Amino acid sequence: MEFFTMCVLAAGIGMGIGTLGTGIGQGLAVKSAVEGVSRNPGASGKILTNMMIGLAMIESLAIYALVVSLIILFANPYKDIVLGLVGKAAGH
Repeated sequence: MEFFTMCVLAAGIGMGIGTLGTGIGQGLAVKSAVEGVSRNPGASGKILTNMMIGLAMIESLAIYALVVSLIILFANPYKDIVLGLVGKAAGH
């Protein structure tokens, strides 16, 4: 049972760190884009396009963190090994 508890904790902490990093990155990207538009309003179209591409790349990191967390929770390759060891230890 400890194995599954650690898996849940790892998934939660991994998502927390993953979303914290991407949130900070997105905030800095938008801040820089707004500063760029305020300095040169004529370049707002190019700045907006580049910002959106950058935000999509940053957001993909959060999606990767989600995928890894879901793998840890639901498709863990060590699940069968741990359950086999627990069954042997319990005498089943």
